[in-house]
Amino acid sequence: MIACTKCGSVENIVKSGFIRGKQRLFCKACEVHFTINLPQKEINKTARQITIVDIAKSLGISPSTVSRALNGRSDINPMTRQEIIRVATEMDYRPNLLAQSLNRGETHTIGVVIPNIERPFFAGVLAGIQKVATEAGYRVMICQSNESHSTETLNVQALVASRVDGLLISHSKETTSFDHIKLQLRRGLPIVHFDRVCNEVETAKVVQEDFEGSFVLTEHLILQGCKRIAVCAGPRELLISISRLNGYKAALAKYDIPLREELIYHTNFIKGESLLALDGWLNLPQKPDGILAVHYANAIDMIVELKKRKIKIPSEIAIVGFGDELIASLIEPSLTVFHHSPFQMGAIAAKMLVDNIIHKDTFQPMLQKMNGELIIRQSSLRK
Repeated sequence: MIACTKCGSVENIVKSGFIRGKQRLFCKACEVHFTINLPQKEINKTARQITIVDIAKSLGISPSTVSRALNGRSDINPMTRQEIIRVATEMDYRPNLLAQSLNRGETHTIGVVIPNIERPFFAGVLAGIQKVATEAGYRVMICQSNESHSTETLNVQALVASRVDGLLISHSKETTSFDHIKLQLRRGLPIVHFDRVCNEVETAKVVQEDFEGSFVLTEHLILQGCKRIAVCAGPRELLISISRLNGYKAALAKYDIPLREELIYHTNFIKGESLLALDGWLNLPQKPDGILAVHYANAIDMIVELKKRKIKIPSEIAIVGFGDELIASLIEPSLTVFHHSPFQMGAIAAKMLVDNIIHKDTFQPMLQKMNGELIIRQSSLRK
């Protein structure tokens, strides 16, 4: 307790500012001012985060004075600034970075929405995003739609509510309405699409060579002698599925191979559905001699099932898949794939978004295609 130096009163003492490195006090009983050195033991050290209000109260000055001193403003007496800094250090004051960011209208945080974090492809994309974002000084908030349109919409709303500076998104296979994206674009939020994109909005996009990759895989089967090539396609409405199916059709047309509807089966990339497709093809009067899976995991599922049925790969049925993973090279026979780099896709998408955020007024949306590579393995190599 502090007593008045004149009348000895304790209960009438109030803090009234700070002068020449000392705490200034006022006694309401005898109306006298006096100063003391502030004991360190009286510094308020609590578990909660110290604010400039706490510092101001301990010194008997206004929060605005503390703020100006800590922000290096020139309209503060040097001795006052020195004492404020000393007390702030003793109280273990740490600036509220989020509050500072919001005052500047930015959080240095970007949001990411992906369909399925368990898929190795999207894990690779996230690694690329994280690297570029961190190097650029941005934090990353990640949401998973779990292939649900409604969850995707809620993800976007949650990230916007968290005041992200921009959004990276790959749509769910259920998403056919893009109002939740159009709304945020109208509000000026920088958005970049990757992999599963939307052509209804003008955003920067990073995509794979979906048409080209499917064309190359189908052409490879044809050059290996396949004439009846089945395709395990993806959801009918998904843009990547449409592009990959069109690549398959274009390759057949190039070599004058008739398109057979019974050899086209649309799935949701689910194992059970791809095996239903395989079962249907094997029960046809004329079985396929080649299979293209637009998702490599479905190709692996079918290889396992064909081996169970004692069907020789590739001599009876050759099989190829779009996309790559370590297991594709380890399975017996190893899977021929069209390889792409998810890490590079994530890095490019993140760089585009950072550029969009920094140069919001001059940024021009563009389409970036990722180069892919045909990797020929045992599952298709007949010659």
